[in-house]
Formats: sequence, C-alpha cells, structure tokens
Amino acid sequence: MLEPADDVVPRLRVVTRELPPMDDVLAYTTPYDPLFWSRRGESLAAFGDLLTLRYTGAQPGDATISERWRAIAAAASVDDPVQLPGSGLVAFGSFVFDPESERENVLRVPGMIVGRHSGRAWVTRLAFDDTPDEPEPELPPRSPFGPHWSATLGPGRQTAEKYQDAVRQAIEAIGRREVGKVVLARDITGTIPAGSDLRRLVRSLLEGYPDCWVFAVDGLIGASPETLVTVSNGTVSARVLAGTVARGGDADADVAAAIGLTRSTKDQDEHRFAVQSVLKALGPHTSSLAAEDQPFTLKLPNVWHLATDVEGVLSEDASSLDLLGVLHPTAAVAGTPTPAAMDVIRRLEPFDRGRYAGAVGWTAASGDGEWAIALRCAQIDRSAPSSPTAPITAYAGAGIVADSVPESELLETRVKFRPIVEALA
Repeated sequence: MLEPADDVVPRLRVVTRELPPMDDVLAYTTPYDPLFWSRRGESLAAFGDLLTLRYTGAQPGDATISERWRAIAAAASVDDPVQLPGSGLVAFGSFVFDPESERENVLRVPGMIVGRHSGRAWVTRLAFDDTPDEPEPELPPRSPFGPHWSATLGPGRQTAEKYQDAVRQAIEAIGRREVGKVVLARDITGTIPAGSDLRRLVRSLLEGYPDCWVFAVDGLIGASPETLVTVSNGTVSARVLAGTVARGGDADADVAAAIGLTRSTKDQDEHRFAVQSVLKALGPHTSSLAAEDQPFTLKLPNVWHLATDVEGVLSEDASSLDLLGVLHPTAAVAGTPTPAAMDVIRRLEPFDRGRYAGAVGWTAASGDGEWAIALRCAQIDRSAPSSPTAPITAYAGAGIVADSVPESELLETRVKFRPIVEALA
C-alpha cells in the first residue's frame, strides 16, 4: 500500500475487461477488510491496497482530497471498453461527519475490482505505471466464507437515560432559537471475535435491505437508505430522508403508521428543513434543479421514512467529491442552521461520531460517483495484538425539533439500530 506525499502524483495503469454475467461478487473481496458497495444487485467488490489517501481535519470537498484525486485521475492510463458505472479507475471513500473528528478520512484505490451493473460483469486490474506488463486481467479466485459469528453489544457512552436528557437540552436550545433543528445520536458498543469474516455481516445486510446502499469501507459496514449524491454524465441526484416511524405490527397498523407519518407536523417540519438544506447546497452548482412538492413514504423492512428525490443538471465541471463538500453535513444528519447545529451536537454528544453520518461511496476518474450517508452502520476496528476480540461501535440518531418528545426520539433510535443489531446477532 502506498500513501504518497502530497507533492507526488502517482501514475496508475488501469485495465478493465468484461466477464460473463454473474449473480454475486461479494466473495471477491477480503474477509478481514472488505471493500464493497451494492444496491439492488449492482455491486463493486475489491481487494488489495494499491494507493490510500488519508487525511484528518479535512472534508471531501477540500482541495486536499478532491484536487488530489483529480490529479491522480488525470495522470492515470485507463483502458476501459466496458464504460459502466464503477468500471475503470475507482476509489472507495469514507469521510468523517465532523471536520474536528480525530478519525481519518480515507480514499482507497484497490488492486483489483470485480463489478456488475445492468446484467453485465467486469474485472478491473489497477497497478502503478512502472509495474511490469501483466497478462489481461482475469477473474480472481473466490475467497470462501469463514464461520458464522455474532457480536456482544451493550450501552455506549450515551445511555438511554443520558440520551433523553440530551434531547431535553436540545429542545431548550431550539426554544432559545439557537437552532431550528438538531440531530442527536447515541451509541452502542461491544466486541466481535478477532479474525471474523466481516463479509458475513455484509451478506446479512444485503439479504435484509437490498434496496439500501450496502457498504464496507475501511471497517465501516452498514446499509444506508439515504443517497447523499449521485453524479452520472452531468446529472446529479439525491434522496432526502427525514421523518421516521416504526412499521406496524400487522397490515392495518402498518397503513396507519404510514398515514400518521404523512400527517405529522413534527415530521413534515423536520423533512422540510432537510430538503431545503440540499436544494440550497446544490443550487449554485446546477443549471436546473427539481424536487417533488410533497414527500413520499419510503417503506423499509423496519421503518417508514418521509422521502424526497432531488435531481438536476450540473452547470460546471464539478465532481461528486466536490459536491460532497457543499452538501455535507445535511440538515438530515446535523440540523439547521448547520454551523449552530454542529455546535449543539458537540456539546450534547459525549463521543466522536467518526464516520457515522459522514459520506461513504465511490468516485471514478471522470468525477462521477455514488455516495450515501453512512447510516445504519457500525465501525469495526482492528483487534489489538493477541486480543481475542475486536471493538465495534454502532450509532443511531433522531432529528429534534421544537415539539419533539424525548421518549419518542429514544424509540426512534431503537428502531434505527435494528438493522445493524439484528445483522450482528
């Protein structure tokens, strides 16, 4: 793995070749450090660390990251007759929620990628330009899955009681007009057996949440329902989620829950804040931008969300990384006004969120890419030498507005924890 100095632009050679169609690519990434991205069966699985960029105190739109990637892409030699989203030169990224976080932002270029999209499949080999010529890239061997495992989880630093107290303090801050909305998270922590095949967790999320963005990047693994931004051939799109209710226990209760969500003033207000945040951020970078007048209800296995799709045409040569810089953090995961909401979060959350609620996804040499907000996820860190376990932390949050009820917001976090907790069971 190379971590180049900032004044050195490595020259990469990238070759993509089409493969016969395949149903599943997860077995082509590594058990201990999977690099993976998937939604509705369209997937990228990668292994090997060719080139890794790591930064602290920076955000994805900063020149230290986006301009660095632009220079690397411009210097690369890319042979890609497939020309599908995710073929050719690709880097996987995971970025922190708060620029004051002590955890690193990471952009990783692997040595090999196996992908599938629109019923087609391909393999991409990535190497440094001075590497001796190799034969045409071929499908690597599949890595067999290790044994099943489960996590041991318990309360984190923000216990249920402390979380409800933090919600009350947030409501007071809203009453003082410090903020209009703030999103507060809580954590659960635990361990998993050292050496666990982390693809088992990815597989469980794929099976349970196929309509979500299922990801694994640098130990951050989850299934997010929320698109932060997608850039493809000059078109930009995003999906805003804000306003949540648990699914009903039977068909009638489920319908009533969805109807209740659409009629909830509190949830509609929270959603409006989030949509306006995205429109305001994307407006200066688009020649046209549209969003539905009213949100729709998005059904997931455990919750209903209020959702709004936003789509526009880029008015400048902006990459997906550039747009991450203007979008993140959205009101859906921070609050509004954002700077004031970030201050409240730092004051009321007793932990560093790390890359939870940050951006996770991939970018191509062209600047196109797919990025989600890192939700319904857990951060798994490397085990200490000779330790039988590795640490894991999961997070879930809720949007707090003036008429929020602490007990209800706590319940919402429990519902949002369910996908990752059940997958870890």
